Amino acid sequence: MTEWVMNYIVALGLGGIFLGVIIESMGIPFFPGGIMVILAGFLSSQGKFPLFQVFLVTFLGLNIGSVIAYLIGIKIGEPFLFRFGKLLRITPQRLKNAQVWAEQSSAAFIIFGRFIPTVSNLTPYLAGISGLGILKFTGFNLIFAAIWSLFNLGIGIFFGHNWKHILHLTRFWLPVLAGCLLVLSILVLMFKKTRLKI
Repeated sequence: MTEWVMNYIVALGLGGIFLGVIIESMGIPFFPGGIMVILAGFLSSQGKFPLFQVFLVTFLGLNIGSVIAYLIGIKIGEPFLFRFGKLLRITPQRLKNAQVWAEQSSAAFIIFGRFIPTVSNLTPYLAGISGLGILKFTGFNLIFAAIWSLFNLGIGIFFGHNWKHILHLTRFWLPVLAGCLLVLSILVLMFKKTRLKI
């Protein structure tokens, strides 16, 4: 998956990142938009992309996709969520929880809710359904987009500057971790078998 995304980013450049982030911000599941941005940060640290341009397309893409989802929420509302709920991984309970949070604090819901996997893909749709004003939504979403873009690009840049060191640590610690997990799994199975005999 990561190699495919890397090839996609290199082939389509900033336009590909922009399109990918729009899709990501609309809450479409299984699309690796966050990974794309992290890899774009990595490529930026290697001199492949200018950092400011990557930030700008990420920031704009997040806002455009979010506003599209918000407008869908306003125009179509709950019937859209119920009809396409499975596609967006929305369950009635998840929808109810998100609605309660949105009513309690629209700012926290829009800015921080997008970082929570069970709520992130609902946020712009519910903001539209709840009737939150577009200026208020856009204002909160601009803050979210700046934080999200800087956070994901920062991860990519960190790995870009330290990847040799991280690779060296991974080569040593990954087999150790795998061995520990194997031993732990065997111990758990043995414990379960002894409990069943008792």
